[in-house]
Amino acid sequence: MAVPPGTVSTAIGRFATGLRYPVLFAITAAVFLLDLVVPDLIPFVDEILLGLFTLLLGGMKKRVDGRPPETPR
Repeated sequence: MAVPPGTVSTAIGRFATGLRYPVLFAITAAVFLLDLVVPDLIPFVDEILLGLFTLLLGGMKKRVDGRPPETPR
């Protein structure tokens, strides 16, 4: 089954517009993918950290109501 052209990029674009920092997420994801290709001295440490940071940024969604986040007391 073939994927129609533009489907993946459209889905990624829709996901990125809902993030607080879409450009920072894209840069971090690109550095993570580049880091997977370039060999390093301590294997998998930087890949794990960049992957976790990318997931953290991916989880930061915009607030729907526009209110600032509440501070815990």
